[in-house]
Amino acid sequence: MSKPVKRAVNLRIDESLIDQAKAMNINLSQTLETSLVAVLREKQKAVWLAENSEAVNAYNQRIEKQGLFSDGLRQF
Repeated sequence: MSKPVKRAVNLRIDESLIDQAKAMNINLSQTLETSLVAVLREKQKAVWLAENSEAVNAYNQRIEKQGLFSDGLRQF
């Protein structure tokens, strides 16, 4: 798997936060990247749920009315 292409960016961040992070040897680039991945995952999840809520609700209603195909087969 190839490495992702990295791009330099300029950010404005509270100076005291930067000083504290540097004092604790926190890798700012890695920390931001990790946080962005988590935030993007949550945003994408929210978008998917919004786009598919009608289908999910319809499926849930069908299951409530008809049950699961395996209802009579389960042994637990």
